Amino acid sequence: MEEQTTPRVRNRRVHMANERTFLAWIRTSIGIMAFGFVVVKFALFIKQIASLLATNGLPQAHVVQPPHGYSSFFGIVLVGLGALMGVLAFVRYKRVEKQIDEDTYHSSLILDIMLTLSVLAVGIFLVIYLIHNASDFLIL
Repeated sequence: MEEQTTPRVRNRRVHMANERTFLAWIRTSIGIMAFGFVVVKFALFIKQIASLLATNGLPQAHVVQPPHGYSSFFGIVLVGLGALMGVLAFVRYKRVEKQIDEDTYHSSLILDIMLTLSVLAVGIFLVIYLIHNASDFLIL
């Protein structure tokens, strides 16, 4: 007598690969959120140091002005992006899980495109931000 197996049992290696991919996306989203958190906290630290130096009677020529506030905005955007990526990773994981069980897998590029565009947008923003702030520290 032949034992009946469910599609999930037959495809357990594929399901485990899908889960590993999901966990990789989750690690990536946590990393992006952590980086955003660090950016926000560092911006607050710089503002506090600048304020402390200004109140300690240092001549204005020696006090470095704090950033214009872009860092906080950038950090908050990164935290939101990481959270959104985690949700989209779960949606993708469940969709692929269903497709594996039904043997109808079709690759989806939505999450990949979002990640690529997000990294591109972050990179462009950082280049603009660094060029803008580099002019504050260049001695001409």
